[in-house]
Amino acid sequence: MTNDECPTVEASRRIAAPASEIFQVLCHPQMHLKMDGSGMLRGATTDQAVTGVGDMFVMNMHFHTLGDYQMDNHVVEFEPNTRIAWEPAAGAGHPQVGGRVGHRWGFLLTPDGDDATIVTETYDCSAAPRDFREEMNNGQIWISSMEDTLKRLDEIVKSR
Repeated sequence: MTNDECPTVEASRRIAAPASEIFQVLCHPQMHLKMDGSGMLRGATTDQAVTGVGDMFVMNMHFHTLGDYQMDNHVVEFEPNTRIAWEPAAGAGHPQVGGRVGHRWGFLLTPDGDDATIVTETYDCSAAPRDFREEMNNGQIWISSMEDTLKRLDEIVKSR
């Protein structure tokens, strides 16, 4: 792999629930705080569920070097019960408000029998500048957080 190559980072988990139930959780920004494995989310300012490409949801965030800020998440992929992805843009309180660095978060749902789904969380920073990709180790820094997110998502779905 060269320094300019940046494959999408993925983490997967089999969840004993139909894709439709899992997708309902993923579409509600208010649920993201409960499933966040990074510890950076502080809540959603958006109450409405995501319904398609072009929607935006705003998340309150905290990162030790930035403090409190918001991210405006622009939905760029939406296929009911199959796929959802968004590209974050720096929001209120962020030093680069309005900026997009070229990264994308998403979830892919693949049925695994009648009542189970393979859920894959993805992080793609291939369109981001080289210095950003290097800071994120081409997304590798997020793998344990993604695994924790999928574990929490599994627990949320089981408790419904």
